[in-house]
Amino acid sequence: MPPIRRLIASRRRRTAVITALATCSTILTGPNLASAGGAPTPSAPIPRLDWSRCVLGSEFDCATAKVPLDYDDPGGPTIELAVVRRKAADPGRRVGTLFFNPGGPGGPGTVQMPQNYESFPREVRERFDIISWDPRGIGNSTAVNCFGSPEEAADWNAKTPAGFPVGKKERAAFTAAYEELGRRCEQRAPELVRHVSTADTARDLDQLRQAVGDQQLAYYGISYGTYLGATYANLFPGRVRAMVLDGNWDPRAWTNNASDQAAQTASFQRLGSGRSAAKTVNRFLTLCGSTTTARCAFSAGSPEATQNKYDQLLRRLRKDPVGPWTYAGTVAAVVNSLYVVQPGATELADTLQDLWERRVPEPSPLPPPPPVPNPNPYLGEEQSTAIFCGDSPNPRDPGMYHTLAEAAAARSGDTGRFWIWATAGCASWPAVAEDRYRGPWNKPTAHPILVVGNTYDPSTPHSAAQAMAQELADARLLTHEAVGHTALLNPSNCVQAHVSRYLIDGTLPPSGATCRQDTPLFSPPKPSGGVATGGGGTAGIIA
Repeated sequence: MPPIRRLIASRRRRTAVITALATCSTILTGPNLASAGGAPTPSAPIPRLDWSRCVLGSEFDCATAKVPLDYDDPGGPTIELAVVRRKAADPGRRVGTLFFNPGGPGGPGTVQMPQNYESFPREVRERFDIISWDPRGIGNSTAVNCFGSPEEAADWNAKTPAGFPVGKKERAAFTAAYEELGRRCEQRAPELVRHVSTADTARDLDQLRQAVGDQQLAYYGISYGTYLGATYANLFPGRVRAMVLDGNWDPRAWTNNASDQAAQTASFQRLGSGRSAAKTVNRFLTLCGSTTTARCAFSAGSPEATQNKYDQLLRRLRKDPVGPWTYAGTVAAVVNSLYVVQPGATELADTLQDLWERRVPEPSPLPPPPPVPNPNPYLGEEQSTAIFCGDSPNPRDPGMYHTLAEAAAARSGDTGRFWIWATAGCASWPAVAEDRYRGPWNKPTAHPILVVGNTYDPSTPHSAAQAMAQELADARLLTHEAVGHTALLNPSNCVQAHVSRYLIDGTLPPSGATCRQDTPLFSPPKPSGGVATGGGGTAGIIA
C-alpha cells in the first residue's frame, strides 16, 4: 500500500510476518540487461536459499538471501533479504514460482504474504510456490533505521500529527520533525538510503528468480508492486513469463516524466490519488445512504443526507475532536478503511456513527499473528520514505505543500489534503537514489502483462491502470467494477478466474473485459454458490 502518515486505526489492522537464513553461492549470473544508465551491470553471485520451516507447525518456509548493496559493485558490501515461501499445495501439478510484492513502498512481504495467502485464487495456490520478501531497507531485511532505540522512534512519532498537519503550529512541527528525520538518516544510514531504489529491488527480484531456478519470472504485484513490476519488465524484458499488476501506479506520473527540473507537484497529486479517494469516499457514502442503518450504521436515509452528515461531522471534528479522533486523523482513517472493504466499510460506518454520537470508537480485536518469526518487525516512517523520496521527485520547499494541499482540497475535498501531505517528508530527505530507473516503459517483453484496476480505489485510480496498460509494450487491461484497493484484497470470482488462467497458461482476458465485485458494499450476502461475473465473467469460475 502507498506510504501513509500514522493513522488512527480503522477498526481492524491487517498485517502479518516472517524472516530467515542463507548464504551466497559462488556461481555467477549472466550479464544483467541494461541498467538505468544504459550500460550492462556487472554480474553478481546467485543467492543460495537454505529453506527451513519458519516455526514448528507452520506451512511457510523461511530463508535469507545475500545480495549486493550496490549492483555496480557486485563484489562489495552485501545486504540481507528476508524471504518467505508457501509451497504449491498440489506439487504434482506445480507450474513454478510466483513472486509477490504487497506494495508500499515498504510493505514487508514476509508479513503480508502469509496474511493474504488465502486471497490468491485456489488454483494459483495449488500450482505455484508463492514467494515474497521484505525489500531492501524494510522490516526483517537489512533495514533503514534512523533511531538508536524504540524509545527514540516513539518520541519522534509523537511529534507528528495523525493523518496530516492542520494549522500553522502543526505544519511547523511537521516540517521540523521531517528535517530531524532527514538529519538522523544521513548520520545513521547514509549508504543504505542511496541504494533502496525500485531499480535496486528489481535487480534483487531477478536474483531471487535465479535462486529458485526459474528461467523466467512469474510475478504478482499490487499497488507500489505494480511500479516495481513495470521497472523489472523494462530492465529485464526477456525474462517476463507472466506478470499481474493490480492497483497501478502510472510510471510516467511517478517519475514526473523523468524530468530533471525541480518538481512543482507532489507524487500522489500526479498519480491522482486525492481525486480517486474522493470518488471512493463518495461511493461509500452513496451506498451507505441508499440502505438502512441495520446495514450501514452511518446512513442518514439517503445519499445526499449521508454526504451532508459526513461533511458536518468533519467540520465538527476540526473544532471539537472526540478523544484522540481529530479531523485529520479521521480523514486518514476513512481512506485507510476503504482499502479492504470487507469488513472495512462496515467497521468504518460504525466508527463514523460513534464519532457522530461523540463516542470514542472501540477498536476491533486484532487478528492473530501468522505462524512465522518476528511478526512485528520495525517498520519506521523512514523506510518507505527512503524508497519513494529517492525514486519520485517532490517539491523541496516545505512551504509548497500547504499551498498544494489547499488547491487539492478545492478539487477533491479532504482526501486531497491527505494525499498531498503523504509525500511532504521528501522536502528535507537527504538522498536521491543512485540507480533510479525513469523509463522508457515500453520495452517489448517476452510475454504480455495483465493489468488490473478497480473503478473505486482510495489510492490508485483506474486512470493509472489505463495509463500503465498504455505505457507497457504489450499489456491487457482488466477492469474491476469494485470499491477497494486492488482486486486481490477485494476479490471477485471473475477476476480470480482470469488471473488463474493467465498465470497458468498465459491466456489473457478478452480486450475490454470487465468484472464486478461479488458482494457490493452493504448488500445482503449472496446465496451459497452465487457468483457475480460481470461483463468479463466466464464459465468455470475459480473460487
